[in-house]
Amino acid sequence: MSLFKLTLKELQDSFTRGDVSANEIARSYFLRLSVVESKVKAYVTVNDKEQILTQAQAIDDELKSWRKTMPLMAMPIAIKDNICTADLPTTCGSRILGQFQPPYDASVISKFREHRFFSIGKTNLDEFGMGSSTEHSAFGPSRNPWKLSHVPGGSSGGSAAAVAADECAAALGTDTGGSIRQPAACCGVVGFKPTYGRVSRYGLIAFASSLDQIGPITKDVYDAAMMLNVLAGQDPMDSTTADVPVSDFTRAFKKKDVKKLKFGIPKEFFAEGLDSEVEGAVRQAIEELEQLGGKIQDVSLPHTGVAVATYYIVATAEASSNLARYDGVKYGIRAKDSQELLEMYRKTRQEGFGPEVKRRVMLGTYALSSGYYDAYYAKAQAVRTLITQDFDRVFDEVDLLVTPVMPTPAFKLGEKIEDPLQMYLSDLYTISASLAGIPAISIPCGFSQQGLPIGLQLMGRPFEEETVLRAARAYELVTNWRKKRPAIR
Repeated sequence: MSLFKLTLKELQDSFTRGDVSANEIARSYFLRLSVVESKVKAYVTVNDKEQILTQAQAIDDELKSWRKTMPLMAMPIAIKDNICTADLPTTCGSRILGQFQPPYDASVISKFREHRFFSIGKTNLDEFGMGSSTEHSAFGPSRNPWKLSHVPGGSSGGSAAAVAADECAAALGTDTGGSIRQPAACCGVVGFKPTYGRVSRYGLIAFASSLDQIGPITKDVYDAAMMLNVLAGQDPMDSTTADVPVSDFTRAFKKKDVKKLKFGIPKEFFAEGLDSEVEGAVRQAIEELEQLGGKIQDVSLPHTGVAVATYYIVATAEASSNLARYDGVKYGIRAKDSQELLEMYRKTRQEGFGPEVKRRVMLGTYALSSGYYDAYYAKAQAVRTLITQDFDRVFDEVDLLVTPVMPTPAFKLGEKIEDPLQMYLSDLYTISASLAGIPAISIPCGFSQQGLPIGLQLMGRPFEEETVLRAARAYELVTNWRKKRPAIR
């Protein structure tokens, strides 16, 4: 069997036993990239093959004398291109950063380096994470491995496409309003957004600082837990990380059923606009959870209808502030032929930012402007509190919430690019969890008649990742969706 087809756990176990070498793993994945990457276009930058093979040989030579491996050692992992890496450019999918080379690693990358992982490369994304299709990248769109004419979702579309196409064993994504879960659903893989504060954001180039969170995109739920074991924990470099104990998340799977767990079905997530095929697949998944012993009950999250509007005020306001630093002075591109400082600022931002980033910066600047701050940003923050309180009340009754991830399966490239509102509504079911800061996972639960994946979302209480993982794993073990792989043509 080709090594690239294995899950992260299967590959790690084979390497730990000595069945395969680090060199064989690295060569297998670079061979896979040579076959499919020109079609999928998941990566912005691919690491130097010879450099990785040199690292692999060093690991193999070291293990000849003493075979002691670590989690993720020699595992080929892709990194979303808004996470700083000292050895590779970090562009955020934007012209304004060009070939910007960070002088340091993000905290999550430093942790991975301690475990001797292989950095396959940096994956494509909507510029600065602003989008739901990866079409807003300055380097062109990535493609859905299941149907190359369709989007892989966004903004972590490159990461999800790379995992689905077996171009890496696992990947890092970031989630601000659904940017891990939504592309995972589009590509038929697992995407996990941890609780806000569970994983360090140090070295993540900010979009909306009160929402951004790094998380894993993997082939199955067990792999997500393996990745989270390395990612999670308090970081002195990030004051927003929580001082909460980190256990071995794979222990969540010791109990293989969901008996006694109560699953809430929010009525607001099954309203008008939900595609019938998506609803059918999700309803079938709910029945599976009930057959596994879960208790199902209807619940209500009454402020769900204003979540999209709330998000697009809070997120754009924070983006306006965070992106003010890109002025052509300190790093990134600088516009030429400018006679004055303000002219240089204007030209640099005009040439460097794409249309979606400009749209969101202008929306955010307006929401923060004098005379409008209270009417928009302050009110949005108040509504955000109401949304969080909705979840708090519901989690007094149930352990988990079950919803669709997207209203529809992946749409065609170009289908929504001229209609920002329709694009924004792709995140309708993921935004609420981001505003509340709770953990949420997307797992495959079926396919449309066109052969496109459909995702199931499970949401849990803050810092109860184990419960989310346990239920997701129990579901995937009684279905075969995780085993299906696209035939890329």
